[in-house]
Amino acid sequence: MIKKFQVTFDCAEPERLARFWCEVLGYVVPPPPEGFATWDDYKQSLPPQERDSWFACVDPSGVGPRLYFQRVPEGKAAKNRVHLDVRVGTGLVGEERLAVLDAERARLVPLGAVHVRTLYDGNDSCIPMLDIEGNEFCID
Repeated sequence: MIKKFQVTFDCAEPERLARFWCEVLGYVVPPPPEGFATWDDYKQSLPPQERDSWFACVDPSGVGPRLYFQRVPEGKAAKNRVHLDVRVGTGLVGEERLAVLDAERARLVPLGAVHVRTLYDGNDSCIPMLDIEGNEFCID
């Protein structure tokens, strides 16, 4: 039996981080809850302390997991125990793979991602990065 799951991020600015990951993965913001024309209308209906406390994005094809971002009071203190691998080089090797990964790195840096380093051994490659709140992820 296959179970659906979502990936949850603790963060400071849920909507900002969700929109960053929409750009990285080609995800979209789902429609606002029933009865609300926009997400802003929905937020205004909440008590002030609950506004901007969470946001989500989804794979428009319905295949990938939902990403859920929840505001927490503490900042990131250590290395992630789980991270996302953005798989753009599947099936490629050597210089061809490195070129595809490097092109994705170049696309993500202007969005606010930080390039940590490029790992390349002549055949395999991986590019560790940080998202806009300092969470680790890899371009793989």
